[in-house]
This record gives sequence, structure tokens and C-alpha cells, in this order.
Amino acid sequence: MRAGVLGSPVSHSLSPALHTAAYAALGLSEWTYGRREVVADELAGVVAGLDETWRGLSLTMPLKEAAFEVAATVTAVARDAGAINTLVRRSDGQWDGHNTDVVGIVRAVEHVEHDGRATILGSGATSRSAALALSELGVHDVVVAARNASAAADVLALLARHNVRAVHVPLERWADDTRPLVISTLPQAGSAAAASAVDASGAAFAGSTLLDVVYADWPTPLARAARDHGAEIVSGLDMLVYQAAAQVELMTGRPGPVGAMFAAVLEADSS
Repeated sequence: MRAGVLGSPVSHSLSPALHTAAYAALGLSEWTYGRREVVADELAGVVAGLDETWRGLSLTMPLKEAAFEVAATVTAVARDAGAINTLVRRSDGQWDGHNTDVVGIVRAVEHVEHDGRATILGSGATSRSAALALSELGVHDVVVAARNASAAADVLALLARHNVRAVHVPLERWADDTRPLVISTLPQAGSAAAASAVDASGAAFAGSTLLDVVYADWPTPLARAARDHGAEIVSGLDMLVYQAAAQVELMTGRPGPVGAMFAAVLEADSS
């Protein structure tokens, strides 16, 4: 059986290390997992060309929205988030679309005391998953800090559908209102801008926890700045492992071995 991660860029992905470690821990010696560089307009053709040995696909940027054109069915969570990060092969050869980013975020920050208030940085596909995760965690008041006001409006509308009060602020002003829980979905360029806002504000972040979903080139500029101002930092590796464990279960029918996956990803990330 075969599975893999698709996206662009994808060479940095730690998913192969995670899934391969899971297969080993579960004794699934017949399973293999690879990676392939695929852009959005190539996805349908690539998926159509996969034979019956392919059981599952992990999707990263820029494929989480393009996947709606490939999936025969889509879970309610993925449809609500407007993002599919997992395709699972059905017995009839078609593909089911799932979103495990939401559960990955929930598991990564479920220990955080947030008093109902949080901030989301960014307005892309992962920010919508973050919005759903915050709703599930009982957050009722959210600031969405983003440069793209139109995309931020979509995140606000999603939160409103889940009875969460939300407002948009420019990314450069996000640190003016320090909240107990912050989830950053920003790429590296946005991370630098958000870090500058932290330094400019002079705010104290003691008592705040930041989950930065980026795990490459760690720590990000934002994680470094927030830590220097007193915040607790949760690495994107935590979210990565938890969402991958959910993918393993969807693809293989066996619960993802979180301990083995954490050990593998920490080893791969340090090498």
C-alpha cells in the first residue's frame, strides 16, 4: 500500500518521517510513504494517474482548496473550513476529502487556559481550520489579524456561523491586544511583519501562549519575538504530529502512534 504528501514546495516536509515511523510502529511493513512536488492545476491529473495501490494523500500548500475538485465526498469539517488536507481512497476508487488540521490544532493547544479569548494571525486556508479549532475549544471572542481584509472577512463569517464574536485588525496592530491564546498561520514573510509588531508594541506576553503552525526554519521570527516578550511557545511540530496521526488512522484504519511519531519528527527535525 502506498501513501504520500503532495504540494509545492514539499521538499522540506516531515510527513514522510512521521508516516513511515507510524507504519513501523504499527507493523504495517507493506505500507510506504513518499513526497511529490505538485501545483494546484496539476492535482486532478496526478490523482487520476494513481493506481489502486495508493490509499491516501496528505495535501499541503497550495492544494488544500484545489482538492475540492478531486474529492467525491467531503466531510463537514473540511467543507466548513474550505480546506482539504487529506484524501483517502474509497473501495470504488474515488477519494474522500478530510481535514485533520482542525484536530491537530485542537490537540496542540487544548491544555491552554484561554478564558474564551484568542487571536488568529493570517487569513488563508489554515486560518479557517484555526477558527474551527477555537470554536471547538470554547473560545467565544476572536481577533483576526491579517493584511487581506477580504480573506479575513471569510474567517469572520465562519466564526460568526459558530457563534463566535470576531473582529478584524491590520496585522501590524495585532499585538496591541494581548490575548491568552494566539494561533499564527502566517508564512515566513508574514511572520517577520508580526514579529515587528510585537517589538513595536512593547507589550508583555506573559500568560499568553502562541502556536505557530510553521515548523520549518524554527524558530520563526514571530516565535522568537513572542518568546522574548514572555509568551509560551508551542511549535508547529505539535500540530503536525497530531494531524498526521489522524491521517494515519483515516488511511490505515489503525490509530496513529503519537509517541513514535513525535520521536521520529524530533529526530528528523534536528538532523
